[in-house]
Amino acid sequence: MHRENETVRIESFSDGVFAIAITLLVIEIKIPEREQVEQLGLWLALLNLWPSYLAFLTSFATILVIWIQHHWIFVLVDRYDHALFYLNGLLLLFVTFIPFPTALLAEYLLHHESRVAANIYTGIFLAISISFDLLWRHVSKCLLKKDAILQKYEDAKLITRHYRFAPLLYVSAFAMSFLSEPLSVAICLLLAFLYALRGWPFRQPI
Repeated sequence: MHRENETVRIESFSDGVFAIAITLLVIEIKIPEREQVEQLGLWLALLNLWPSYLAFLTSFATILVIWIQHHWIFVLVDRYDHALFYLNGLLLLFVTFIPFPTALLAEYLLHHESRVAANIYTGIFLAISISFDLLWRHVSKCLLKKDAILQKYEDAKLITRHYRFAPLLYVSAFAMSFLSEPLSVAICLLLAFLYALRGWPFRQPI
């Protein structure tokens, strides 16, 4: 099948899901209560929302990077099979879930139950990295463009190198959530920026 048909529909649908998920994140940053503002002042009350800002920034950066890399993959695809639909759907399942653990982490990062919130938060990113890896493995083995072998071969190799260790790195973030909740979130944020930058200076415009 041609890319102009089903593969474009898959990418367009995915773009809509990414857009909704990334938009819902900001809803979880709550306006300070009037009583808290009266007691602390507005600036300090806003500063006290730093767990919400941290969770928002980490989730936003991660979804943005996933969306960019998702497009990067689909540029190399011009046909589809049923597995592509389901593997892409698995990735989107976890992406749509991100606003919930983001809100959970923002609410409970300073709570004595913060470990559970960090476990769930880092766990969803681990699930995303695994599902993304499965998607790329299937695409690279079965659905690459015929001319990709010659013209886009370097892109395909770069994506493979780019994500070779992604699940393992997110396993480390998940493991750290049992020891230090803020540090585990910081690792997720660092990984988002790492994957945003890797390969960027060397990629040609598409």
